[in-house]
Amino acid sequence: MRKAFICPMKYVQGEDELLNLGYFVKTYGESALLIAHPDDVERVKDKLDLTSEKFKIKFVESGFKGECSRQEVARLQEIAKENGCACTIGLGGGKAIDTAKCVAEGDALIIVPTIAATDAPTSHSAVLYTPDGSFDDYAYFKQSPSVVLIDTTVIAKAPTRFLVSGMGDALSTYFEARATSNSYSNVNAGLPCGFREGMCGEAKGTNTALALAKLCYETLLNDGLKAKVASDCNLVTQALENIIETNILLSGLGFESGGLAGAHAIHDGLTILEGTHKYFHGEKVAFGTIAQLVLENAPESEINEVLNFCLEIGLPVCLSDIGVDSITDEELMEVAKKACIPEESIYSMPFPISVEAVAAAIITADKLGKNYKAKKNGN
Repeated sequence: MRKAFICPMKYVQGEDELLNLGYFVKTYGESALLIAHPDDVERVKDKLDLTSEKFKIKFVESGFKGECSRQEVARLQEIAKENGCACTIGLGGGKAIDTAKCVAEGDALIIVPTIAATDAPTSHSAVLYTPDGSFDDYAYFKQSPSVVLIDTTVIAKAPTRFLVSGMGDALSTYFEARATSNSYSNVNAGLPCGFREGMCGEAKGTNTALALAKLCYETLLNDGLKAKVASDCNLVTQALENIIETNILLSGLGFESGGLAGAHAIHDGLTILEGTHKYFHGEKVAFGTIAQLVLENAPESEINEVLNFCLEIGLPVCLSDIGVDSITDEELMEVAKKACIPEESIYSMPFPISVEAVAAAIITADKLGKNYKAKKNGN
């Protein structure tokens, strides 16, 4: 049996860690292409100036246009070439990070998240869009980022909703890795580099990845609420440090080397409903996790544990929590069909999948969430 595990070459996390960014740039050369939204650059400009001066390196600003498209990647690669940039930095949120991955193509890449909203920073994959923001393709590279640098002071000052959304994304990690392991399905860590068309790469997850995914879930339960409170106060505490590591590192390694399954597929299906568009990825994944647990007929105690956690930190537990106040039978079936397209991760569940079963799981999860919320509120 072929197994695979993939991870960054170095992960560094701590308060004011951005002040050491220049050190990592210096290991490659004298200058770095900085791919970041202007607002994110402004948030950390003082630290960028200080690290640049201390380590005698130069940040080449790219004028990032905000979309991870083939055209933008080509433009930025030309800027890097013209300026002789020794490495690439992706600073900010998901679009800047994915664009940096595509520009670097797996070499000399430093990722600096300014929020802990997803587990994308550690991965060797990226999502490409057209210039107008429509989905284009997935890309996979030969290795994960060279360095993932986390400044917890910066993340503590970001809106708490980003952190909570990251916990929603991380919430699915163990349950999807467990399902993938039980079904002996392939994981993304086995994919070769390149764009998706014509690719093949088969590998199962490792015991290591499953253990990390389980630790991810346990840490959420132990420190999630405490971390949320610290974030509300813009303070770095040990609980917040633990949850930042959970959202970015544990969840990142867990999903990529442990596998995705029902939760993310159901998330993808839900995105066809217009009401969900104003909600973050992790918020929708949280509800998808509840639906996956229903789909696999998980023990009531496990479902209630997840529901309680979601309500405790402010994650969705029913469809109305993600902007779907009503849904027709036709809309429900379209959501379920979208979750069940041939390339979706739902087929990593360890039993046969049908559109009807997925639709039933979504509605049952919605009802369970509503009932649990009412019970908690004393209604």
